[in-house]
Amino acid sequence: MKRAESWQTAEIPGPKKALTPKTPETIALFIKRAKRPLIVAGSECIKLEVNGERYIDYIIKIAKTGNIPVVATAHTVKSFLEKGIREIFSMSAMEVADRLRDPEWKGFDGKGQYDLVLFAGMKYYFEWLILSGLKHFAPHLKTVSLDKYYQPHASWSFPNLPDKEWRETLLKIAEKLKT
Repeated sequence: MKRAESWQTAEIPGPKKALTPKTPETIALFIKRAKRPLIVAGSECIKLEVNGERYIDYIIKIAKTGNIPVVATAHTVKSFLEKGIREIFSMSAMEVADRLRDPEWKGFDGKGQYDLVLFAGMKYYFEWLILSGLKHFAPHLKTVSLDKYYQPHASWSFPNLPDKEWRETLLKIAEKLKT
């Protein structure tokens, strides 16, 4: 993987920055080890394409193979339902961030706090702010950005990736979750 640099050059994340995984298998391992993972999917999931395929399809592969519930923000819940995802929740991104920050929150199913949250398909600057808040006010939570641009406030983030490498990375994560 490439060296990680903030995609938005004017933003300064501070001394603690996201680690970049050496391989996609590393992210799959984090997901497998998590007791209660969650995916937070933004509106860009239905707009973005990865080498001709929609980003939402990759997120669905990861959610299904990893048996991970999905929180659809904005208007994306309909697209997930149309594609057969049934363990789906709908909530605004800021509300999700606030709930994840709250150590007393028991999750959507009432079984306890999530320990790993994967973020996908949000506007870069919006995800930046959410991850910054979680980094500072939710020390119990690990975060992963699945987007192609480096998010320094996540616990782990890919470096800035070209589309082909991003696609291969997402597919490898889904593949490794099967085994």
